[in-house]
Amino acid sequence: MSHKAIPDPGDGYCGTSYAAKLLNLSVGTVQTLVEKNELQAWKTQGGHRRISLASVEDYQRRHHIQSNSILNGNERLRVLVVEDDENLLRTLQAHFDKWDLAIDATCMASAIEALIDLPVLKPQVLLTDLRLPGVDGFELIRRLSQHPQLSGMAVLAMTGMSAADVARKGGLPEGVQVLRKPIDLGWLHGYFHALLSLRQLSQRQGQDTESV
Repeated sequence: MSHKAIPDPGDGYCGTSYAAKLLNLSVGTVQTLVEKNELQAWKTQGGHRRISLASVEDYQRRHHIQSNSILNGNERLRVLVVEDDENLLRTLQAHFDKWDLAIDATCMASAIEALIDLPVLKPQVLLTDLRLPGVDGFELIRRLSQHPQLSGMAVLAMTGMSAADVARKGGLPEGVQVLRKPIDLGWLHGYFHALLSLRQLSQRQGQDTESV
């Protein structure tokens, strides 16, 4: 596998699950292609695999695979999930993979791991539990709210805590959406669909402005 310690900021990249969507292959097959250097990839400092979108597109051309326009790599929504409950992580990842949405999700079990990889992953949506070992979700959100490059990131806080308990912990910054456990997956699907629709509308409006 081709490795880069830190990818070039101009590189387009995605996670293994999203590459599998683009190629209409299983995650295991994509992993095999990476090991065979059919796809170019590297690992972040936290150990998460990133795959070059250019190599995915090259593989599509060489094998005459038609890309699904819904899953256009340039329009994907990069989502970072931070949750120490392995069962919930698996459930969320399974639904992300099943949904016909352009979501590139990376799942992590700790806030420390997330903080290490955030500068490379540059997620547009953070979905985090508030109760985490070590650095909890409150501290993670506070740190990110002070990061200028991530100030526009949408933040969803998953919790079973009451509003009073959240307030006693110092509350959450303005704009953070609280998502009560057990997670309403139908609502989450609608949320991501709405974000993607807004992004596509904004891109079309930008193209119309350029053509004037």
